[in-house]
Amino acid sequence: MEFGELAARRQSDRKYLDRKVTREQVMKCIEAARLAPSACNSQPWHFIVVDDRELLQKMSEAAAGMGMNKFSADVPVMVAVVLEKMNFTARIGSMLKNKDYCMLDIGIATEHFCLQAAEDGLGTCILGWFDEKKVASLLGVPRSKRIPLLITLGYPAGETRKKIRKATDEILSWNRY
Repeated sequence: MEFGELAARRQSDRKYLDRKVTREQVMKCIEAARLAPSACNSQPWHFIVVDDRELLQKMSEAAAGMGMNKFSADVPVMVAVVLEKMNFTARIGSMLKNKDYCMLDIGIATEHFCLQAAEDGLGTCILGWFDEKKVASLLGVPRSKRIPLLITLGYPAGETRKKIRKATDEILSWNRY
């Protein structure tokens, strides 16, 4: 598949078929994320794949608050993205430039995961709204670590939607703002 087609296919899917995702399929997505670039090759991520039905139900309860993410009750797989420490060089660069490189890095790795899933006919949705303390407790993540994102994964129940985006001239300029 051409990259442009893949970029058009990747979307936030919020409805999934009742169909098992194999560990081999998940591992393909993890491998794509593992290969993502990061500041100073810091690789500040750890992925926890949840496919146990009982644990998924508890994860869904932690993700569904104030009417958000109700769909998560029906996902076959959920992945917690744990933020790990950056290496020394990336930490110094992040401080000196006042840029949160580790958050950029996990964003890139997460999108690599999602693009691989899309190429394989799977759907994903990146969640930032969830009870992080509850998720950390459920997964045994130490208090010193953060879980900025969850990724839902499964076979999408709907079609690929036409993307509604700003016009190019609204988001692009050449040589000056």
